[in-house]
Amino acid sequence: MIPRSEHPNPQRMRAAWENLNGEWEFELDSGVSGISRRLFEKEHLDGKITVPFCPESKLSGIGNTDFLNCVWYRRDLVIPDAWRGGRVLLHFGAVDHIAHVYLNGVEVGTHTGGYVSFSFDITPFLQDGVNSLAVCAIDEDRNPMYGHGKQSRRYESYGCYYTRVTGIWQTVWMEYVPNAYVASFRLTPDIHNSTLQISADLIGGGELRAEAFYEGRPVGATAIKAPRGGKVSGQLALDELHLWELGEGRLYDLKLTYGEDEVTSYFGMRETRMDGYRFLLNGKSVFQRLVLDQGFYPDGVYTAPSDEALQNDIQISMDAGFNGARLHQKVFEPRFLYHCDRMGYMVWGEYGNWGIDYALPDAIAPLLYEWQEILERDYNHPSIIGWCPLNETSMSGGKRQNDELLRLVYRQTKALDLSRPCIDTSGWYHVETDIFDLHDYIQDPEKFAEVYNYDNPADAIKHFHATHKTFGKLAYTYRGEPVFVSEYGGIKWDVNSGLSNAWGYGNAPQTVEEFHERYKGLTDVLLDTPYLFGFCYTQLYDVEQETNGLYTYDRVPKFDMERIKAVNIRRAKIEE
Repeated sequence: MIPRSEHPNPQRMRAAWENLNGEWEFELDSGVSGISRRLFEKEHLDGKITVPFCPESKLSGIGNTDFLNCVWYRRDLVIPDAWRGGRVLLHFGAVDHIAHVYLNGVEVGTHTGGYVSFSFDITPFLQDGVNSLAVCAIDEDRNPMYGHGKQSRRYESYGCYYTRVTGIWQTVWMEYVPNAYVASFRLTPDIHNSTLQISADLIGGGELRAEAFYEGRPVGATAIKAPRGGKVSGQLALDELHLWELGEGRLYDLKLTYGEDEVTSYFGMRETRMDGYRFLLNGKSVFQRLVLDQGFYPDGVYTAPSDEALQNDIQISMDAGFNGARLHQKVFEPRFLYHCDRMGYMVWGEYGNWGIDYALPDAIAPLLYEWQEILERDYNHPSIIGWCPLNETSMSGGKRQNDELLRLVYRQTKALDLSRPCIDTSGWYHVETDIFDLHDYIQDPEKFAEVYNYDNPADAIKHFHATHKTFGKLAYTYRGEPVFVSEYGGIKWDVNSGLSNAWGYGNAPQTVEEFHERYKGLTDVLLDTPYLFGFCYTQLYDVEQETNGLYTYDRVPKFDMERIKAVNIRRAKIEE
């Protein structure tokens, strides 16, 4: 049985594809000498691993949680006879961190960046019969040039740092395309004119035909001539307008045809924008009732054990009264975003930037490169309502952050996507931003209320900086942006885990009732503050030793979720 056998990216599906998950040969390369030793020519590697699970995970069959500087994978490929005459593309959902890919002893290509998808055209490297595919993954977890998110830089997990991830951690697959095919496309909805803007990159010449369907009914079609291929754009007018809303994805099916190439996709019709202090979804003020989701799993680490597990994380959040999530310090897989799209669940896209030295000028290039790939891969998801490239930047090794690095990332984001707001760096030292967000872990509801008990956000932010003295002179000057408390709570509640290093924010409540009272008190403050457009509670479920989740690491409720939901869904002041 193939693990994670579903198609990894429902936005870009072709009929001729093959999932390459399952048993691969595997070998550790502690000295990072495998390329010099030409392991890519080795007939068999020493061990076995189950892809797409990282070697640190139980589901991989290995469970080695030490620092793995380099690992190798190998398997045989046989290309179906029906795929002859066109191109064969080899796709990797994600490989942490530097990937070298070889076919039949020849390097096909390399990719740097542990969070985003990439692919290679392997047609020139194929031979008749069996082909040997080898992958070398180099992972420098302490390299300050790269973001590693919440992966621990110590041997052990501690605080809010968890088990590391090395190598392949998302689905590997291949697909057949004709010689003229759709390489990529961007979809931009316009709800006011009931149209979908389509921009595509095409290989070879032809005519691009786009057809939209809603619940099986044809609702629009258009054709764009592209005799020489390249970049083209056009509009698809819709006969019926169905809005993407919270709890109601109302997705349209989309078929793109380019000569013999046929791609099936989908899209959602929605508009997001800021209006003063308010966040508007399709022109209506919506309070963002978000929860922090870090995308970790007890047996798969970064990789969900099943497609059902991805859906379940969204469902348990909605069951607790949240309407979305801040996807934190990790770029989530397209399959998860598909379920967010389908279920009407809004999310913030974020990069796993922790580990980068923000004072190093040379750190700019790898950050910008990977972040651009992320923006391009995930642009089409209606569930993504904002971007947050960085989180809690400040000092690096005693050196102040390079403000121009943050400014450049923000401007890059806006250059590639004007349709969504962008927070330059969440929580602390903003440089240039659409939204002024705060991380506030005060545990006493009365003291928490003192921070926000003002008629305007400027005075509240002054109080915040005075209360949180660590910000000092580095604090960014507030310039009237919309305000969002993007982390709060984090209330520790350890449910018989037996962990000696169990961790959470502040003093833990003594009883479940005390927890509910504190949760309600903190959340009520934010709901009743007239200039806040949202909150994000830390966090949805425990992650290893961090025990401040509303659910355990195994996704078992720790509290009365109906009570939690009743608190969360109450009408916010800004919605009135």
